[in-house]
Amino acid sequence: MLPQLVSTVFWLAVLALGWGLARRALVWKKGRKPPVDMRGLLQIPKRYFVDLHDVVAREPFVARAHVGVAGGAILALALIALNYGLGLYLRVLDAALLFAGVLMVAGASAMAWRRRAAPARLSRGPWSRLPFSLLLFALAVSLTSAVALTGTALAPWLAGLISLAFAAGAAELALGIGLGGPMKHAVAGLLHLGLHPRPERFGTPAEKRFATALRPLTLTADDMGVGKPADFAWNKLLSFDACVQCGKCEAACPAFAAGQPLNPKKLIQDLVVGMSGSTDAAYAGSPYPGQPVGQHGGAPQLPIVGGLISSDTLWSCTTCRACVQECPMLIEHVDSIVDMRRHLTLVGGVVPNKGNEALDNLRDTDTVGGFPLSARHHWAADLNVPVLAAGESTDWLVLVGEGGFDMRYQRTLRAFIKTLQKAGLKIALLGAAETDGGDLARRLGDEAGFQRLARQLMATLQARSFKGIVTADPHLFHLLKNEYPALGGHFTVLHHTQLLAELMAQGSLKATRSAGVDSLTYHDPCYLGRYGQEVDAPRAVLKGIGIKVVEMERHGVRGRCCGGGGGAPFTDIPGSTRIPDIRMADAKATGAAVVAVACPQCTAMLEGVVGPRPEVRDIAELVAHAVEAV
Repeated sequence: MLPQLVSTVFWLAVLALGWGLARRALVWKKGRKPPVDMRGLLQIPKRYFVDLHDVVAREPFVARAHVGVAGGAILALALIALNYGLGLYLRVLDAALLFAGVLMVAGASAMAWRRRAAPARLSRGPWSRLPFSLLLFALAVSLTSAVALTGTALAPWLAGLISLAFAAGAAELALGIGLGGPMKHAVAGLLHLGLHPRPERFGTPAEKRFATALRPLTLTADDMGVGKPADFAWNKLLSFDACVQCGKCEAACPAFAAGQPLNPKKLIQDLVVGMSGSTDAAYAGSPYPGQPVGQHGGAPQLPIVGGLISSDTLWSCTTCRACVQECPMLIEHVDSIVDMRRHLTLVGGVVPNKGNEALDNLRDTDTVGGFPLSARHHWAADLNVPVLAAGESTDWLVLVGEGGFDMRYQRTLRAFIKTLQKAGLKIALLGAAETDGGDLARRLGDEAGFQRLARQLMATLQARSFKGIVTADPHLFHLLKNEYPALGGHFTVLHHTQLLAELMAQGSLKATRSAGVDSLTYHDPCYLGRYGQEVDAPRAVLKGIGIKVVEMERHGVRGRCCGGGGGAPFTDIPGSTRIPDIRMADAKATGAAVVAVACPQCTAMLEGVVGPRPEVRDIAELVAHAVEAV
């Protein structure tokens, strides 16, 4: 009797799952139709077991529990479909099913135990119920297979009770996608992996380099950013449903830590609310700091800003991609935020605080600060560095970026130039021909301004001949290497730490004296570590000049932002503390007297921390001292 009851429950669950998926698909269909390669569905197993689990594995206990509960569930569902869905009732499949059930019991039990003292980042409400629902399903699966293997005759009431437990557990999955329950992520998550908005994340190393580059807009009337939920691509709406509300993005977000009104997890859930035509009243996680739950609601065709998400939430983001780096479901939070900013800037024309002033300066002078272009290289007047004119050639063209206007960072640039001269490299500058690369304009949503600046600088570079470009600015490095190719600009680009590492490996640069520092801690710039995936070269350079690096708790691709990216210093949304103060506290915790940096914005932000703190030194300054270039 029990096998037949389980077969009935299985097919009812399949029907419920089909109904729910069709119902949810109607919600996703409200979004725009992007080009999507359906062949990605064939890549779901690899993307699930390799790419997704690579992120989950960063938390070993959760990874083991996930293997148990998710692996056990996938195996159990496949075996149930074969043995009970098709009515085979084979003992060998029951034996395998018992193994899957026990595996799932172990995983669900581990997750239930973890919920006893759940981290603050985890959502409660229905998510607190989920481990027990899955445990009930796992116990029912184990009992069903055990009864079949032993041939035990069950009383009708007991068989019915086990079937009810089986049905209750199956309902969590079968109805989750249609009713918006926690297990909707299981179906939406798998589809999201196959139809991901950024398929390049799963490509070859050459393709993965573009996985952090923003999508250019066509700047037509129907492509001016995202103003309402229906403006998102349908597979982006699908990706929001993949969120498991684990809060890893929340824990990594520098703006949330600083008490600014941004929580990446809440933002994704608000977008789910918006595409569903609901409110956030049922949200059971951490709110935006200073904004209580229950005040946000929307609909697919209603404006996002004003009812669903406040503009201050969008302008709080530093675009550091820490949320994306930590997300186990590979959701692209930053892309969504920038798309919404684009609509605010291009259509509404309003950027808070000094943001509009910076964009006006870029339009009028091609510099963020409104400086004359000729002043960008005044610091190099006595260094005998040639200025590369159109039609001329050099080995390495040094682009300095906006740091060239900052008196503090000019010391770094001078040290770097002298070091390259010490190594005997043929170098040149652009002089007054170097216009802004467009990073700030793009991050503040002025895509039109970005494309104008990018094409202008590309034309300047294409009129000259060089072996490669080197820059000490990770933001400019990322633009040139990863974002300009979409507009037709293809250049060989190195960050200054990469070139220094190469020169030291070749023996062209050798330390001849102490750098003046025995040990220090190194702060990874977001646009070098996460965007550029370069964390080794800076450390190799420091090791090469005899300096030991004492790592902060958050370092490498998981390093904490300094607060200087995404235009945050210009939009200047207040919080309970400052992001650079938090990062400097990380540095002070190591006991190091010096923080090494490799970015002009990081230098400015960290040196702006008041009170006793470690000294801030760019890697180029340390190298120049060690090789006696200064």
